[in-house]
This record gives sequence, C-alpha cells and structure tokens, in this order.
Amino acid sequence: MAVRLWVYRLGAMKIPKRTIERIKDGFKKYQKVAINLRERDVSEADTVTVVKDMLADVFGYDKYLELTGEQQIRGTFCDLAVKIDGKIKYLIEVKAAGVDLNDAHLRQAIDYGAKEGIEWVVLTNALSWNLHRIKFGKPIEHEEVASFNMADINLRRDDDQRKVYLLSREAIGQGAMATYHQQTQIFNRYTIAQLLSDDAVLATVRRLFRKLYPDIKVDKEDIADLLVEEVLKRDVVESEKAKEAASMLKRTGNKIAKKEAKAKEKAELDSQSQEPPSHQLPVQDPPSFG
Repeated sequence: MAVRLWVYRLGAMKIPKRTIERIKDGFKKYQKVAINLRERDVSEADTVTVVKDMLADVFGYDKYLELTGEQQIRGTFCDLAVKIDGKIKYLIEVKAAGVDLNDAHLRQAIDYGAKEGIEWVVLTNALSWNLHRIKFGKPIEHEEVASFNMADINLRRDDDQRKVYLLSREAIGQGAMATYHQQTQIFNRYTIAQLLSDDAVLATVRRLFRKLYPDIKVDKEDIADLLVEEVLKRDVVESEKAKEAASMLKRTGNKIAKKEAKAKEKAELDSQSQEPPSHQLPVQDPPSFG
C-alpha cells in the first residue's frame, strides 16, 4: 500500500520590527569590529568580551542579568550561557577571533551541553556563529540548525534575518529555535525528493504524460527510475538523511490516517445516534375537524 502524500504548510517566522532594526543597527557596528578582531588575532578573552557586548547590543540580552560568564559544568567551564528566569537556554563556546572553528571545538561545546542536559549550544569566534541542537540518546548526537558569518551575511534576505533572529532575546519567548529546526527538518531537499517519489505523484505525472503523448507507453516504474537515476541527486534519495525523511513522512502519514479513521468512526456513530429507533411509530398528522 502506497504512502499517501501529505502537504505541509510552514508558517513564516514573524520577527518584531524593532528587533530586526536593532539587529541591523548592531551588525553595522559589529561587522567591522569582528573583522578587526580577526585581523589583529586577539586573544580568546578579548573575543569573549566582544561576544558578550554583541549579545547585549545586537541580540537584546541584559548583559548583567541574562548572561553568565564561565558557566561551570561538572568541573569545567563554558565561556558564556544565556540564562532566563534562572534557566539556561543555550550555552556559548567562544574561540579566539583569529581561530578557524573546527570539529574539535564543536565537540567541546557539544560535550558541555550534553553534560548539563542543555539542548542548544552555540560555537562562535565573534565572526562565525554556529547553532547546534543536541539529540540526547545513546550515543549523544547533534546537528547544525543554523550558521552565519558576520562578514558576508545579508540582512536584506529573509532567511539570513531568521538565522540571526534565532539567537535573540525575543526568539527565546517564541520558542523560535525549536520551530525553525522543525521547519528545516520537514521542508528540505530530502523530504521533497521522497514526496516526488511517492506513488500519488508518479501516477499524476504518468496521467499527464499520457495525456500529452498518448502513443507513448510509460509506467510509474519508468518514471521512478528516471527520477532517481537522472533527475534527483543520488544523495537525496539514498543517504541516511533520505531514509530519515522517508521514515518521518511515513510516521506522519500513519498518524493522520489514524486521526481521519477516528473522525470517520465518530461521524458514523453520531449519525446512527440521530436515527429514530426502529420500533418507534411514525408521527401522524392530527385529525382534521371541519
């Protein structure tokens, strides 16, 4: 039985006007500052100071109440943490501005978050900013959710605005990190590739093709083979991410199918309860006098 095709509507992330204006104004200043830090090859301590200023001036945090330095995690220290109402929202591991961020730095940041049970971590050198989500399991896994570079980001682009907004104070209240992550998990090339390979889509393409060219015989299998071999890139249909997308779509389809079945069953029961009992006599018109 073919998996049904489900369509997702992804709501646009709403960014307050004053927030994006503050971010744009802050970037005008700190783009030059971050580039200058890199050129001067300043120390990690100096970079932490600037990153803390950026979190306040660009991202809108209270420097004294919502940003903690040298957050202790089981005997070691992470450089910064965003703490709202006594709860850590994300950790920030800072490296010197002149250092290129690498996998070893990322592993260190992920290790801090995993030990503390914190889902979100940011790795930065003031110029590059990488947001990662930790997946708590055995083993611990992680995935990049968003990244941007101060030197080349374009805040006129909606997607770049959203990436920067994720780190802001306002985004914390909206749960924007989780929302953005969910949207990127759903709306990506792997999911679209799986949807294009669905039986319902292949049948639609076949009907359209036969309508245009009735003399040429084409089966769904022919279309599927051409799609996989020559239209789509192999990694979007055969990689682990492709398998995850297929599994996610199947789970979602099953949930919706169960929900529809329950709704149909309820509607049938409601319909039956409204029918008069079979033993009830029909209602007759009252006798006419005169």
